[in-house]
Amino acid sequence: MTNRDRLIGLAVVVLWGLNFLAIHIGLEHFPPFFFAGLRFVVIAIPVLLFVPRPRVPWKWLLLYGLGFGILQFAFLFTAMRAGMPTGLSSLVLQSSAPFTVLLGAIFLRERLRGIQLAGIAVAIAGVAVIGWDRSHHAALLPVLLTLLGGLGWAFGNIGSRLAAAQSENVNPLHLTLWMAVVPPIPMFTLSVLTEGPTTGWNDLISSFSSTGWPAFAALAYIVLLGTIAGSGLWTYLMARYPAGMVAPLSLAVPVVGIPASWVFLHETPTALSLIGAAIVLAGAFTATSPGRRIARPAETTRRVEKDSDLVDA
Repeated sequence: MTNRDRLIGLAVVVLWGLNFLAIHIGLEHFPPFFFAGLRFVVIAIPVLLFVPRPRVPWKWLLLYGLGFGILQFAFLFTAMRAGMPTGLSSLVLQSSAPFTVLLGAIFLRERLRGIQLAGIAVAIAGVAVIGWDRSHHAALLPVLLTLLGGLGWAFGNIGSRLAAAQSENVNPLHLTLWMAVVPPIPMFTLSVLTEGPTTGWNDLISSFSSTGWPAFAALAYIVLLGTIAGSGLWTYLMARYPAGMVAPLSLAVPVVGIPASWVFLHETPTALSLIGAAIVLAGAFTATSPGRRIARPAETTRRVEKDSDLVDA
């Protein structure tokens, strides 16, 4: 991975680390499934009207939207609403990185270099240090729900990579925007079935008040910076590099999420958590270090097209 693209990865890390604060604020105003549907529908409507659909197979676009948009946020928002601490959520959700590496090896037959395996191992060790130190702050069910959210994100990573690889010159931003078309109907259906047909809409109406502006500020951040900017840059990286090289970058998100939760939500991190965060950052950089030769985008596309044929078989 080039230094420029590693800086892009770090920008995504910062955007997504702060995104957990916005999610926390939004969930104080809206029920989880409704909030998840709302964050995507405000993107989906203008996308359907003004953005041309990228010429990628529908099956991979649907997999991208199912994993990244539906499963990840249905489980994550439910976990946080059930009491999962914001900083710890930013950590546990990064289970998507080893999940993505595993799925990439299984379905895309991606080969990992020794230095990548070492970096992933170091990063996972850092995650384990923070998780062990902070596990007493959350009950078991919210942790398990967040892990399932990480697995959903991993499937979304595979879907975005396959979608981008099977179309020449695909626009990563257009792909990200069209991913947002998939989640709204399933999310609002889940909201009606589990949260009630009017609960979310009543909360939305009540937010149009002098005390409701934080909810809209949080929604704006999630939509513009967390989803459009962050996910668009992430899709660019996933299309350019093997999943096993990009996914470990997400392990650095808690390095931003935990301190941000400390400053704004008074979730005080311990010294051991800070040491673990430093270990995660070192491992993520090691796992994304450049190899002897960086594959050109066309070469990457041909390789993933061949692997996707194996998936179809």
